[in-house]
Amino acid sequence: MYRVSLSGRRVRAAAATVLSLLGLLFIPAAQAALLLSEVLYDAVGSDNGAVFVELAGAPGTVLDGFRLEGINGADGRVYLTVPLAGTIPASGLFVVADDAGGGTTAVASADLVVNFDFQNGPDSIVLRDPADRIVDALGYGTFPAGSFFAGEGRPAPDPAAGASLARGPGLPDSNDNLRDFAVLDVPTPGAAPGAAPVPLPAAAVLLLSGILGLVPVARRRRGT
Repeated sequence: MYRVSLSGRRVRAAAATVLSLLGLLFIPAAQAALLLSEVLYDAVGSDNGAVFVELAGAPGTVLDGFRLEGINGADGRVYLTVPLAGTIPASGLFVVADDAGGGTTAVASADLVVNFDFQNGPDSIVLRDPADRIVDALGYGTFPAGSFFAGEGRPAPDPAAGASLARGPGLPDSNDNLRDFAVLDVPTPGAAPGAAPVPLPAAAVLLLSGILGLVPVARRRRGT
């Protein structure tokens, strides 16, 4: 017959490795890269102090040197530049809000108050890093022939006044604005709407199965 003898140290080491890999697989998309996660550019009534851009990224990410650019859909001109500063908080969401005057804003959960107002569609918003590289981009509205689209893939819709454009649960980033963004009738600055854990992909399941198959759980010894 066979008797099972567990090797505690080897099992614990293998288990720690598996847990570490699971942790990497379940890192939220918000921590994988800096993203434009929600935008409201057209408020009901006056835009003054009511518009915002929400960024998603790893907590502790320093935004000094990053900037937002408004790209005119008619000619591709950069009509607005918003310099960023500050650090992404523990929530992983950073809200840049328009200044209504004197550093005040009507936007809840604002982390940075700056005077800005992005145009209604068709236009684009581009996020650049300190090295002038494009980190993310969102184009919205219907772009007729001859216009300039600076977003990713296909443009997102142009919401009605008071509604925002936001990434869905898990903050998808397929490099297609139409697929990744949806209209929110009730904006949620500073809070990810319907946030859910990133599902474990089938490839990851196979990877973990292979790893577990290599774990030296037991040594078999032939008995008498």
